Amino acid sequence: MAKYLVQIIVMGAQVVGRAFARALQQEIAASQAAAKARNSAGQHSAAASSITGMSLQEAQQILNISTLTPEEIQKNYEHLFKSNDKSVGGSFYIQSKVVRAKERLDEEISIQTQDHPHSQQKTET
Repeated sequence: MAKYLVQIIVMGAQVVGRAFARALQQEIAASQAAAKARNSAGQHSAAASSITGMSLQEAQQILNISTLTPEEIQKNYEHLFKSNDKSVGGSFYIQSKVVRAKERLDEEISIQTQDHPHSQQKTET
């Protein structure tokens, strides 16, 4: 009886081990495919982040932007720039962050239009 119980446990461990290995291989393959797909855009985006000193996510948070639409970026930029003007009691530091965020988002839009000239709808929706 104990012999059969040990065999069942060993077989179960082998099945789970194979399933885990197969899932791990699929995840690695999917990760590599995704990395290849965004490789060129990622390189340009990383370069833009290093130039402006701000990540895309940080720029989106500063301007409260969820999608990269030029109209929404401009609208939020103008509002935040004016409300943080030093003459109305705003902060020059925050105002400069707003400017850098807009520059970073504009750079990202230009990168996307260079990489995907046919997907203008992606940046406009």
